[in-house]
Amino acid sequence: MAWFKRKDKGIQTSTEEKKDTPKGLWYKSPTGKIIDTKELEQNFYVSPEDGYHVRIGSKEYFEILFDDNKFKELDANLNSKDPLKFVDTKKYPERLKAAQAKTKLKDAVRTAVGKSMGKDLVIACMDFSFIGGSMGSVVGEKIARAADHALKKKIPFMIISKSGGARMMEAALSLMQLAKTSAKLAQLADAGIPYISLCTDPTTGGTTASFAMLGDINIAEPGALIGFAGPRVVRDTTGQELPDGFQTSEFLLEHGFLDFITHRKDLKQKINLYLDLVQNQPLRA
Repeated sequence: MAWFKRKDKGIQTSTEEKKDTPKGLWYKSPTGKIIDTKELEQNFYVSPEDGYHVRIGSKEYFEILFDDNKFKELDANLNSKDPLKFVDTKKYPERLKAAQAKTKLKDAVRTAVGKSMGKDLVIACMDFSFIGGSMGSVVGEKIARAADHALKKKIPFMIISKSGGARMMEAALSLMQLAKTSAKLAQLADAGIPYISLCTDPTTGGTTASFAMLGDINIAEPGALIGFAGPRVVRDTTGQELPDGFQTSEFLLEHGFLDFITHRKDLKQKINLYLDLVQNQPLRA
């Protein structure tokens, strides 16, 4: 006989009193590994079981790279216009407003300056959550202005790429950003100011065709998708079957397009080690 006896049969909790499991307690990686989101955050947003690097944005990268998460954001209020009066399923200004409301971002890149291991560093970090990290006029202008700041203050510059390519709603104006950002990076090179390019998942299209591959040192995170066109387009254009792992950071490293791949937890130390070496300065611990 059971040691207790239920007085009332059936579920007595009213619908209003029921509590759902809060969203965001767990994260499931593409390989099927499940991890507590708090543990994931403490592990630099990398799954400890399989090493999968979860996509993160400028907020998280700034936390990782800037000392005590202290930095000054540059040109924070630049907004895209609609010079082409572009309309697809909705008007471009409406799409911008929707993306801004959803992401709490002004556009697909944030630029900032702060201390990293005690020394100044300018960082431009793209956000894939804002219209696929697409590169429009604001993205190009903010990167150009960040490069100008690095040039004026003689501070090393870093771009973290995470993009689906040029922004179709701005057409040729978007493509012009490839030349503008490349020209600014050439000015940094002429002045002897180091520029680091970090390719993350995904780095595609116009970013790959411009600043993402123009670093004094080009690095990437493990397993990142890096390429210009998609595999189907490349296959149809070349008429060739593509090898396994095509367009992964590991494949590009093997074929000489990258200098090294770094785990996110080592990113800050590796970047500053390179800067000390290339500037012939004492190594920071």
